[in-house]
Amino acid sequence: MLDYLGLAALAAVVREGSFERAAKKLHVTPSAVSQRIKQLEERTGQVLVQRGNPCTGTEAGQRLCLHLEQVALLENALRRSNPDLLPDAPVAPTIKLAVNADSLSTWFMEAMAEFTASGNELLDLRVDDQDHTAQALREGAVLGAVTGTSGQIPGCNSWPLGTMRYVAAASPGFMARYFADGVSTQTLAQAPIMTFDRKDRLQDQWLQAQGMAPRGSGPRHFLPSNQGYVRACEIGMGWGMHPTVLIAEQLARGSLVPLVPDTPLDLPLYWALPRSAQASLARLTDCVMRAASRVLTPAA
Repeated sequence: MLDYLGLAALAAVVREGSFERAAKKLHVTPSAVSQRIKQLEERTGQVLVQRGNPCTGTEAGQRLCLHLEQVALLENALRRSNPDLLPDAPVAPTIKLAVNADSLSTWFMEAMAEFTASGNELLDLRVDDQDHTAQALREGAVLGAVTGTSGQIPGCNSWPLGTMRYVAAASPGFMARYFADGVSTQTLAQAPIMTFDRKDRLQDQWLQAQGMAPRGSGPRHFLPSNQGYVRACEIGMGWGMHPTVLIAEQLARGSLVPLVPDTPLDLPLYWALPRSAQASLARLTDCVMRAASRVLTPAA
């Protein structure tokens, strides 16, 4: 049997980032927290916490934290269905998820609203590029993820959510300034590109699909805000890749126009979670699938 006092101490340190803050949350002394984790590390034969500022969990430590979160979900479900078995005051479990910014801005909020309206669970979201959220699952840092990874993630199940369609777009003024002679490898080399962050490859993927500058040689702005990103393109700072559902209004009124008509980039998305958590997260999965079906194009 695992030492659940030790697991609680480990999770608190990883969550709070220090032994002192974890001790305050647990209402014990920092030395008690340190002793519990030391005993847990001796019992498992592995280092579980990387001491630093902040303290972080090792891969083994993250997986033990994930196990504790799954136990909390199971206990929460048992308490709701059989309150007499667990008469203590309910402690709402927190579910850690990873999701890409475009999904969060277009459809995932609806899934969260539906899920939290019908339960007491709390959500802790990590926003990351869709090509990197699967890594958070592999490391045991989250219990579920919206990802662009179609391949099998070890120990996880995944379901296709549908396809998000992107369009390369810029303001009419930007088009007149940089692409008066048409969109080509030569004109693209001079036109600034709006990039969400340094993990964002959508612009390069679109360029490669069009056979123009596979690595995108134009100068780049970096702006990790969906609202700010759209606005920056509207006022002529650069061209960028936008979910069509997010800029439908701008396209309709002409404040954004496609660089090249009828050249969308379709990005398939998937919902993935550990097999061990599939049953306890079934309600969340249903909410995610329903919300995605209302916005994304069904997978072929």
